[in-house]
Amino acid sequence: MERNLKNIIVVSFGFLLLFTAYGGLQNLQSSLNDEEGLGVATLSVVYGALILSSMFLPPILIKKFGCKWTITASMCCYIAFSLGNFYASWYTLIPASIILGLGGAPLWSAKCTYLTISGNVYAQKAGKLGKDVINQYFGIFFLIFQSSGVWGNLISSLVFQQDATKGEIPESQLTHCGASECFTMNVSTNSTRRPTNELIYTLLGIYTGSGILAVLLVAVFLEQIPNEQLENAEEREKSSIWSNFLATFRHLKDKRQCLLIPLTMYSGFEQGFLSGDYTKSYVTCALGIQYVGYVMICFSATNSISSMLFGKLSQYTGRIALFALGAVIHLSCIISLLLWKPHPGQMAVFFVFPALWGMADAILQTQTNAIYGVLFVKNKEAAFANYRLWESLGFVIAFGYSTFLCVSTKLYIVLGVLILSGVTYGIVEYLERGKPPETVAEKKQGQTEVVNETHF
Repeated sequence: MERNLKNIIVVSFGFLLLFTAYGGLQNLQSSLNDEEGLGVATLSVVYGALILSSMFLPPILIKKFGCKWTITASMCCYIAFSLGNFYASWYTLIPASIILGLGGAPLWSAKCTYLTISGNVYAQKAGKLGKDVINQYFGIFFLIFQSSGVWGNLISSLVFQQDATKGEIPESQLTHCGASECFTMNVSTNSTRRPTNELIYTLLGIYTGSGILAVLLVAVFLEQIPNEQLENAEEREKSSIWSNFLATFRHLKDKRQCLLIPLTMYSGFEQGFLSGDYTKSYVTCALGIQYVGYVMICFSATNSISSMLFGKLSQYTGRIALFALGAVIHLSCIISLLLWKPHPGQMAVFFVFPALWGMADAILQTQTNAIYGVLFVKNKEAAFANYRLWESLGFVIAFGYSTFLCVSTKLYIVLGVLILSGVTYGIVEYLERGKPPETVAEKKQGQTEVVNETHF
């Protein structure tokens, strides 16, 4: 167990270091690179490239280089994104975003493959059930990985807190913050003011160093999976790469899958709004960019705690009650954000919104993954491929229109998608009503698959 556990910890801390950098940088894009909407455009490109990458690259790279070196090479793609921010322009960030997106899917697929094979190998030696050991390994991984949202955002706020130019924000500027902010309005606000280059380079240097440490940690200390074990796993996939690709779209013949598309895309819309618009038009505009990290720490911490809480609570309440709670929370937040005029004197409110948003997002993530695992037991691969496809498309659209629309219009779009999601999800539950429940074995199988498919 010690040898396998060491490898799991190495992978976990490698991802912690890598996403400490990327997560913090992603939340700052709309505020840091707002000229002509460059920041949100780069995020849209990232998720667009991720969609293409997930269709073809993972099995090819894992077969050619193995899990260890696929993880190592893919991590370098994230470092390229940090380096591109040193000289932020359309000619540097867009190519860097494409590179990152192409590396994203192989990174996560190789990680899932590594943990799964390691779990099965140890289970075989110890005489345990493979799925139990795999769940344990993924539990260790996400326990360590989830804290990256705290550290990355904390670093950005501590660095930008040193900005000597921050001062009292005039009331005339505050009237253009929040839902009133429009990309087309030529008004100078905190959203259009960058920190000093010295502080930006300091932050990017820390993030780049964190990424390099992640690569070195994995390259030096992670053991490669023996070829025969990897080949056994690949043999089952080798003949099915193209068939799995076609199965992803054939799965759309299932009307339940089609009805779940709005709910899945809503996940991308709502996360895109928080990281792209709330951080820029509310936090940066009214408080300054140095508070973005602190606010997003609140989201990350609440999201992580709520994920564990609602994951356990669902067995007592059922998924319908939790989905309803998440919808009510998001609905309340959207309406409040439309009406609220952000002001530095209401400091606590800036943290309440991401806390509530994180709670509702935790419900959405855990329960949407769960419903995919339960409804599509016989077509899990195609179902979760659709999940990644439509969620990523939601991100692409949300970041794509971010530079052209007023914040109020974006909120109405998110509200509309939320309502549509509620209606189509309700139809799915109606169609499933009266059907015999899945067997315990199927349910456990679906839940095991959920663990493997959650994060980007």
